[in-house]
Amino acid sequence: MSTKAKNDDYLLDLTSRVYKVVVEHGKNGVLQSELWKELDLTSRDGSRIAIRLEKRGMIRRIRVLQGGRWTYKLTPLRFPVQIKSIEEAPCITCPDEERCSPGGVVTPNTCVLVENWVMNDFKLLTIPTSN
Repeated sequence: MSTKAKNDDYLLDLTSRVYKVVVEHGKNGVLQSELWKELDLTSRDGSRIAIRLEKRGMIRRIRVLQGGRWTYKLTPLRFPVQIKSIEEAPCITCPDEERCSPGGVVTPNTCVLVENWVMNDFKLLTIPTSN
């Protein structure tokens, strides 16, 4: 493997680790400076990775004043898909499941149980737009 390929693999792994830590902090986010300490990164390398994730639409960088110094708070814009949301689908235990179809008597398009499930899941994943 070439040196460039090794560097690319290392950078991809590091980017994944940064994103994972940001997601683990959830909607509240994490200060960029705390993240660099946690992952033992230089601020230069960490900033480049954060900018890359922001450009990809995966995180939001919000400039904040912390302890008299400017830094960025990193919050996830997208969360990885989790099986938990599917496990909680009302269809699995629905008494009308046999009669449910897009053109049937009971339809997923008008089902109150599905609507409530989707809205509840959406509320859990909604990211505040400002702090």
